[in-house]
Amino acid sequence: MVDRDKRPIAGNDPAPTPFAAAEPGEVAVYREVSLIDGTGAPVRHGMAVVTDGPAITAVVPEDELRPSDLSGAESIDVRGAFLLPGLIDTHQHLSTPPNRAQAEELMRRQLYGGVTAIREMAGDLRQMADLARASLVGEIPGPDIHNAALMAGPGFFDDPRTWQVSQGETPGATAWMQAVDDETDLRLAVAMARGTGATAIKVYADLDAPLVARITEEAHRQGMLVWAHASVFPAMPRDVVAAGVDVVSHAHYLAYHLAGERPVAYKQQREYLADAYERFLAAPEDAVDGLLDDMRRRGTILDATASLTARIPSSAPGAAELAPDVMRRLIDRARRSGVTICTGTDYESPPGDRYPSLHDELRHLVDSLGMPPQDVIRAATLAGASSVGRDDAMGVVRPGMLANLLIVADDPYDDIDHLRDIITTVKRGRRHDRADYDRAAATRTGATIEEGAPA
Repeated sequence: MVDRDKRPIAGNDPAPTPFAAAEPGEVAVYREVSLIDGTGAPVRHGMAVVTDGPAITAVVPEDELRPSDLSGAESIDVRGAFLLPGLIDTHQHLSTPPNRAQAEELMRRQLYGGVTAIREMAGDLRQMADLARASLVGEIPGPDIHNAALMAGPGFFDDPRTWQVSQGETPGATAWMQAVDDETDLRLAVAMARGTGATAIKVYADLDAPLVARITEEAHRQGMLVWAHASVFPAMPRDVVAAGVDVVSHAHYLAYHLAGERPVAYKQQREYLADAYERFLAAPEDAVDGLLDDMRRRGTILDATASLTARIPSSAPGAAELAPDVMRRLIDRARRSGVTICTGTDYESPPGDRYPSLHDELRHLVDSLGMPPQDVIRAATLAGASSVGRDDAMGVVRPGMLANLLIVADDPYDDIDHLRDIITTVKRGRRHDRADYDRAAATRTGATIEEGAPA
């Protein structure tokens, strides 16, 4: 049988795929690990995980390994290390603006930093579609990419970011970034978005409640997910949730649920933000529980982007100092209501940093917002997989799932920053050792890594 990734194309040599998924028959046994399976369950010590090609085939106590599990297998002794699912960043913008070389370098750092999948929340999908392909087949190292095509009202498309990602085309008139209104043929618009290879429609801005509902219905009819801002202006949180979207982004937008005067356009949101925060903090603590209960009943996932308000100084007068209290209450109420939270960042740390931004988001959730590390890890694994509609294939360590794994030296339940103590990332059965990344980085910068220093 000819390997589909290595067969000749039109008589030419195939493109090299040094980072391709492991082939069936390439069996590896990770032995004597402490297992964190992604469900939030306690650590299980003395476990073995068996992979065959790109899939997990067995998860058993070490003393229950069978001779058939070990026959012909590569035995990898990671005694005392902690094994968990690969991490998922559910809010990235690697192509805004498009920069192929930078995107590839950030994707490399994400993979060697434990991130095996991301949601690309709109951008230049011409570039991202090829990056997704190149990463999937192993031409470049990087996470699996799940792209969103954006829809917004016509008034949004004077935003400079839309020009950056539509170069050579008219902003709002491309398949990956469409201006829609009541006259739009949504069946055609969604079909065009599907043609970009996008997984989902991102409902962004300047849309009213009926139009959000119509977009969502048509996208679901055509088999696409719908990811939306929690407030779309003029559509408010209750409208977005009631429309049936699959994931809402930016927890702080939920404060608009209690707002008095409301923005009627995306550009006005900051004018009303301080008032929305003040009303939220002055209200009883359970004032948004009805909205959160609706999210739980519908299975709407919250892409919190929790560190966003702390990371970027607010240009909304009076809002910045209120943001930490708003976020703490919102995340606490969402958790109490049983809303599924996933871990998006909405940025990537500068190219010179050693780790991807997701690690800072996870620390923020623990240190600033009080989420237990086991809940944060579940948010970054199983919940992340659910956000892209792939909890049938990743996010949990169990037989039949993709062999997307992260192996770290110390217990991240004790300290979430132990997720940075990376030994190796496994993506689709192929190992990507952190030491290789650190050596390459040291060579590029002329730096040295001290013996025993965290990697």
